[in-house]
Amino acid sequence: MARLKVSLVVLMMFLSGCSWFHARKPVAPPPSEFIVTGAPAGSILFVDGVQTGQEKEPGKQAQVVDVSPGTHILEVKVGDAVVYREDADIEAGKKRVITVLSGANRY
Repeated sequence: MARLKVSLVVLMMFLSGCSWFHARKPVAPPPSEFIVTGAPAGSILFVDGVQTGQEKEPGKQAQVVDVSPGTHILEVKVGDAVVYREDADIEAGKKRVITVLSGANRY
């Protein structure tokens, strides 16, 4: 009988360390991203008034910006002039392509 109790206690100790009894850690969703295309060479991208990255290089196709979910203000500036502006919504873990149209803005 004592041997059964010892075996039961040892078995319980092994099971208490098993991950089956512990909560799983939540997996973070992938980051939300704006993929900005069509910005003119030499332009700078701003998200919510904060500069993101350097001047756009000639020939570079797109700029990828990690953002938090929600609504953001995207501005493309050449010098001090805002050449494009858009209020853009994005969900958690999603990617959204923003196409900058030459001479157009979305105020």
